[in-house]
Amino acid sequence: MKKEVTVIGAAIMDIHAGPVPGDLFSKGSVPADRMCISFGGDALNEAVVLSGLGVKTEIISVIGKDETGQSVLKNLRDNNVATEKITIEDGLTTGMNIVLNDDEGERYFITNPYSSLRKLSLEHILPHIDDAADIVCFASMFVSPMLDIENMGVLFGKIKEKPERILIADMTTAKKGETIKDIAPLFEFIDYIIPNEHEAALLTGGKTPEESLEIFAQNGAKNVIIKCGKKGCIYYSDGQKGEVSTRKVKVVDTTGAGDSFVAGFTYGLMNNMSIDDACKKGNEVAAKIIGKTGTQA
Repeated sequence: MKKEVTVIGAAIMDIHAGPVPGDLFSKGSVPADRMCISFGGDALNEAVVLSGLGVKTEIISVIGKDETGQSVLKNLRDNNVATEKITIEDGLTTGMNIVLNDDEGERYFITNPYSSLRKLSLEHILPHIDDAADIVCFASMFVSPMLDIENMGVLFGKIKEKPERILIADMTTAKKGETIKDIAPLFEFIDYIIPNEHEAALLTGGKTPEESLEIFAQNGAKNVIIKCGKKGCIYYSDGQKGEVSTRKVKVVDTTGAGDSFVAGFTYGLMNNMSIDDACKKGNEVAAKIIGKTGTQA
């Protein structure tokens, strides 16, 4: 059965602990009120949330042939995400993050750069694009060094060989000092690009989210949504700008909030919502995640 959304990106395991104090490393031991094993990676987070919203979802990813990889597969299947397009690679270690939260819920990651988190490449993805869904979420730009700007151009061009496909690109922090000028050639393929305010500022040099939004638009981005944390988001679409606030909630753990926003926004687009209402849906879905530890509400 053809899926409604294809999500491309990392699927890993997360180990959460918090809140932890800032002077953690000056002490031999610290207490943490909340500790759990969960699952993550931008793509896994988005896929699981979309599936929970009733969307027929598949994921394209790579994992290792190890116990952690089998746990990741089970989690996806338990959440009704199709896993047939996941490559299981012998000799590769499935990604695992240690996620530490401070008392404000902000998160800090310890990652293994040699794991599957950083190994997703065109060879894992391209064979599965011809029969991908009509909405493709790329989660996220700058996660895997194998998918640099040149290779993202190859991938995005392949995705848009079917012009009716909608390509939504999430983002993480640029790793090599990339700027808006570097990624501008990708905008001809990307229908919606969704950075957070920090990621946008690093790319554009903008002093405010509003300034970053303007620079994205000036460089050819069609539709831009900048996630602004507890303030909600701002957007540019078809020459129009808007701002969507979010309701105040108790923050426990912000891990996966941005991915959940993208999933909610995608759900809104699928259901013919205006960009304003799709942003509201994104905020609503993200708010459910940040009130608990881990990425799965």
